[in-house]
Amino acid sequence: MSEIKDILTKYKTIAMVGVSKDTKKTSTIVMKYMKNYGFKVYPVNPSAKGEKILGEEVYAKITDIKKNVDIVDVFRPSKEAYEIAKDAVKIGAKVLWLQLGIRDENAKKLIEENKMEYIENKCTKMEYQKHFLKVRPAFPVLSD
Repeated sequence: MSEIKDILTKYKTIAMVGVSKDTKKTSTIVMKYMKNYGFKVYPVNPSAKGEKILGEEVYAKITDIKKNVDIVDVFRPSKEAYEIAKDAVKIGAKVLWLQLGIRDENAKKLIEENKMEYIENKCTKMEYQKHFLKVRPAFPVLSD
């Protein structure tokens, strides 16, 4: 079994960092999709703290979530990845997942030193579709 398929099979709670209140944004589309496939998603966005996105309470940072988080899924610029990685270690997450276009060598090193899984430059929605639904849409962001 591939590492990604294994992660998406074992882990069902996601802290999604950088989710937008704009339902047309990629992050919100991915959140909706993962919720539809049985994942518990905690949206993290300091500017929307205390509000709701897709019916879920928004947290300012992942360390504010008082429930178990398996995957920290990041929709923020690469330069923010290391600080998010430090918080992922603090909360005992199993995986730091950086979305398409996001990479950080220091975050990768920190995560691996803490025996966590590190995924970079991949979309959770696209990977779920590829491994479980056997589909690869041409425009994955636009499909539901």
